[in-house]
Amino acid sequence: MSESKEMKTGQGSEMQSRSEQDVFLSPTVDIYEDGHAITLKADLPGVSRDRLEVQVDGNNLAIEGQAAIDMPEGMESLYADIRTTRFRRSFTLSNELETGNISAEMKDGVLTLRLPKRAELQPRKIDVSVG
Repeated sequence: MSESKEMKTGQGSEMQSRSEQDVFLSPTVDIYEDGHAITLKADLPGVSRDRLEVQVDGNNLAIEGQAAIDMPEGMESLYADIRTTRFRRSFTLSNELETGNISAEMKDGVLTLRLPKRAELQPRKIDVSVG
């Protein structure tokens, strides 16, 4: 599995000339592998399940989400370190994965994806008979 870089960034006036729709945050991701699957954990703080989209198209996995920042009634934000609340990250998947059996869970701002390996590629124990 390899990562595809799709994030658009900029500095100074270049950032200001782009619309907010062109700017995405790249969520931090931890990837673990065992004999049966690859597990991917993406930090998406403030993103709810209904504002999250996970898609597989061929061998491309795309994660997109938008955080909702609730402001108390009658208050407005004067300053924000982060200028956008949109997340995007994509990965190229290897052919050893069963893309039709990917499972996803969202809990406490962390998206966990489990990408199982094809059965014929998983390790298996071979019984040895006494002869």
